Order: sequence, then structure tokens, then C-alpha cells
Amino acid sequence: MPELPEVETIKNDLQPRVLGRSIVGVKLEWTGAVETPTAGGFTAESAGRRIESLTRRGKYLVFGLSGGKYLIVHLRMTGRLLYRGDDEAADPYTRAVFKLDNGDELRFADLRKLGRLWLVEDAGRIVGKLGIEPFDDEFTAEALVGLLAGRSGPIKSLLLDQGLVAGVGNIYADEALFLAKIHPKRGAGSLETEEVGRLRDAIRAALAKGIENRGTSFSDYRDAFGERGKQQESLLVHRRAADPCPVCGTKIEKITVGGRGTYFCPHCQH
Repeated sequence: MPELPEVETIKNDLQPRVLGRSIVGVKLEWTGAVETPTAGGFTAESAGRRIESLTRRGKYLVFGLSGGKYLIVHLRMTGRLLYRGDDEAADPYTRAVFKLDNGDELRFADLRKLGRLWLVEDAGRIVGKLGIEPFDDEFTAEALVGLLAGRSGPIKSLLLDQGLVAGVGNIYADEALFLAKIHPKRGAGSLETEEVGRLRDAIRAALAKGIENRGTSFSDYRDAFGERGKQQESLLVHRRAADPCPVCGTKIEKITVGGRGTYFCPHCQH
């Protein structure tokens, strides 16, 4: 699933190309992609609106449209949001096409049909439940201490809770915990203040590296131009079971935490 770095990359790709453009028409190839309003209402109410802003909230893309509407896109596991010329070949598994006033298109493609689209007046209705953003000034060690206090669940599972910290998924949770030297099964509330400070810095570092390398492409993720990211070439532990730890040389192990495949160094992480 695209996580914060992948969605941030797509946002950064699209911003200079879509801001100020108007949506002149929407074609739904699969109406099930629309959560709200109805499919007919979605196409009719999107057309004619100018794209005034584009932001990311957690793993969601939020397009601010003229007339007080918000187009919200969640790629889920296999979704892509591609910027294409109208003369470019059709993309496989395209579920929706947004035609822009310059002749170009935004194509929402999704192999497994898990991604979703919303058109709403209040963006908070969809993204308001999300937790703190890792790059916000408010994401301090003290704030993270408060979020984890009293919680006995594994720290890996807590990092994946989008209601606590928005945008961190399986890949970057593994990377951050390795950088912070914390075992993924440690009880979240057992972490010392100094450890939580390391974890806060490690979360930012892992996510920043992912953004720098334009995301991780194991299978489905592509940027707004259909290109693969490069972060998979620089991952320290995730999907590196039996490889030597880049710090101590111990073999990386794979376990399951909260139903998710989890990679860590048994020597470095305690």
C-alpha cells in the first residue's frame, strides 16, 4: 500500500501541473470507486470546478476545488493516480478519468478495486479521524510520549494505527524501529522517554529517505508519471530476511506482529 512517502511524491508531482486547472469532465469506468455522493452526482458535481489546492493528509490526497468542494483520493493497496496526455495509451485497470481544461488527464487506476474517491464539502468528514502528521511541528518527542503512554500493545502495531500517527505503514514502521533500535514487539507504554525521542527522529528520517527516493516500488506503486520509486534499493531491514544487518551483520529476521510481516535485527533491536 502506498504510504506517506509514496503519496507525498504523487502530490509533489501533480501540484505544478494541476493547480489552477479545471476539471471539464469525469468518466467513471467503474462506479464502485466512488464512496460519496452517487456516481452520477460525483461526475456532475466535479465537472467545471477549478483545482485550487492539493495537499496530503496521511495516505490521502485532498484536492481543494472551487465552490467549496473537496475531491479526496485514497489509493489503498494497488491504486495509482497518473498524469497523462489525452493522446497517451490507456492505462490498465483505469477506474476513473478526470479530463482537464488543457487537454491532459488524471487517471485513477486500481488493479484490485480497493481505492476510493470522495467528493465532499467537509474534508474533515473523511480525514478528520487521522492522527498527527510526522512532519508537523507538533510531532515532538513529548507528543509521542503522550500518544504511547499506557498502551500495552506492540509498538509496531501502534505505529500502524492511523488514528495516532498518520501516514506510517508497514515498510516505514520497520525501517523506523530499526533506526531507533527498538524491537517491534516491545510494549508501546514500556518505552523510556529517550527511546521515544529516538523513535520520533527515526520515523521522520525513514519517511524523509522514502520521499527523497520517490517511494518504494515492490509491485504496484508508481509515481504520477507511471515510474517506479527507488527506495526499495535502500531499505535497511524491510523484506531483507536472512540478509546481514547493515550495522552488526546479524541475519535479519522476519516475524509477524499484528498480522503484518515484520523485519528486524535481533541483535540491534531490543
